[in-house]
Amino acid sequence: MTTWTMPPEWEPHKATWMGFPTGAYDTAGVSDDDVFDAWAQVANTVSEHEPVHMLCHPQHAKVARKKLAGVVSIHEVEIDDAWLRDSGPTFVVGDAGLGGVDWVFNGWGDHTAFDWARDAKIAQYIIDLTGAELITSNLVNEGGGITVNGSGDVLLTQTVQLDPGRNPAASALEVESEIHRRLGTQRAIWFEEGLWRDYQEHGTRGHVDMIAAFAPDGSVLLHRQFDTQHPDSKLWQSHCETLEGAGFKVRALPAPRVTKDNSGWVDYSYVNHYVGNGFVLLPAFRDRTDDHAIDIMKDLYPDRHVTNLDARVLFAMGGGIHCITQQQPALP
Repeated sequence: MTTWTMPPEWEPHKATWMGFPTGAYDTAGVSDDDVFDAWAQVANTVSEHEPVHMLCHPQHAKVARKKLAGVVSIHEVEIDDAWLRDSGPTFVVGDAGLGGVDWVFNGWGDHTAFDWARDAKIAQYIIDLTGAELITSNLVNEGGGITVNGSGDVLLTQTVQLDPGRNPAASALEVESEIHRRLGTQRAIWFEEGLWRDYQEHGTRGHVDMIAAFAPDGSVLLHRQFDTQHPDSKLWQSHCETLEGAGFKVRALPAPRVTKDNSGWVDYSYVNHYVGNGFVLLPAFRDRTDDHAIDIMKDLYPDRHVTNLDARVLFAMGGGIHCITQQQPALP
């Protein structure tokens, strides 16, 4: 039996997988063109460093070809939405080569107004395209709900994997066992909850990739909201205690100073960045804290090009740069 392991994001990639959006949400306060441009800017930037594969609904193939750089590979397939971190496979490696974990996807606990039946089939579609070995799982889970360091640790959130809308009968031990079995991890560190906005309309109910990310030096980058009026400010102490209790050095990634948009308290987070071949791509919010986040990441990734893109449209839609990208690791 093959032993599979999920490499940390900073290990070499063969490619990045994304999905082209089908349009703006009515509640996002942005236009379809804003959304198309936001996704395309991320894809085009990543494509300067590594191959990018973009899934695209046939109805939007024309606009995708107009917006995307010529080096981005477009795969026409019927999709519901464009959060490929969640609907796509989680890639793992082993003696047999490349594997792809096909978690059960049920639209983040089926609590949004969106269709997700077609997106539930996306992971297997991508696995078939890559020639990876299909690894099925009966756990309802998404790629944004897990992060690993390559040393046996995985970060999880109680309101995600233990969500009654996802895995109503599963215990924490059962969830851990299945995740360890599929990702090759040995220890799970659980946060109690995620960011406030993530529990509102179209949220994921606490994805960990909005609050914490492992770094190559063994530390953990942790979202910190300094505005005491913001509901996320109370999370710092408990999250910090969770990580320090597990033996990790914590590095604060301060939230931008802007705290509200047209829908209320924002979940703007620099934690939701993407690390690839020779680069780190951070979200930007037209805030002076943007430069500070760049400096922090340059210290952690001195051998990579660290840059950012305005991600306010992405966050208005409910996610960030990490949420729309999924790495395919290079084989050793």
